[in-house]
Amino acid sequence: MMVSALIEREQASSAFPVRNGVFIAVVGPSGAGKDTIMAYAREHFAGEDGVDFVRRVITRPSDGATEDHDTLTEEAFRDAEAKSAFALSWYAHGLHYGIPASVDVAIGDGRVAIANASRGTIAALRARYENVAVVEITARPEILAERLSARGRETREQVLARLARGGAMELSGPGVSTIDNSGEKEIAGDRFVAIIRKAIAFADVGRF
Repeated sequence: MMVSALIEREQASSAFPVRNGVFIAVVGPSGAGKDTIMAYAREHFAGEDGVDFVRRVITRPSDGATEDHDTLTEEAFRDAEAKSAFALSWYAHGLHYGIPASVDVAIGDGRVAIANASRGTIAALRARYENVAVVEITARPEILAERLSARGRETREQVLARLARGGAMELSGPGVSTIDNSGEKEIAGDRFVAIIRKAIAFADVGRF
């Protein structure tokens, strides 16, 4: 690449929205199997350059049963937030969540960054990154209820409340895809892999 092109990319990536790469935000209700589908795709792209599965920071210990994440206390999280350690942070279900600021560099370098996000963060993501794809992973209501109940973490009333919250906000705008994960994970997983392939093709070329 010519030096002038490198300078142009550096200048472009220094302001918002960050261009060149694609941010894939994975959203969906609890019990839809987001972690399962992301793990399937992560294995598919293992060792492949240009794709980053973002490790989030959460104020919750990592139990090995759900997503693998970094953990901070609430005080440490707020301190990191004050020091601009996160590209994006939000509060939900009594926990703080953060996307590391290093994602800005990855997107500016033309990479595809994939992270579990919240529906409420979509507007902020679209403001921060030029190319954003939103992938909603869902499942039939009875499947969601069954999976949530099987976890044994919540009462029936809490499960119903989670399901109600999950359908409270409709997704709109460009780059939105919905994947039904009611069946075999390979079916939904292969659809997700195809979306990532499309993002790779669009990275550093144009709007997703």
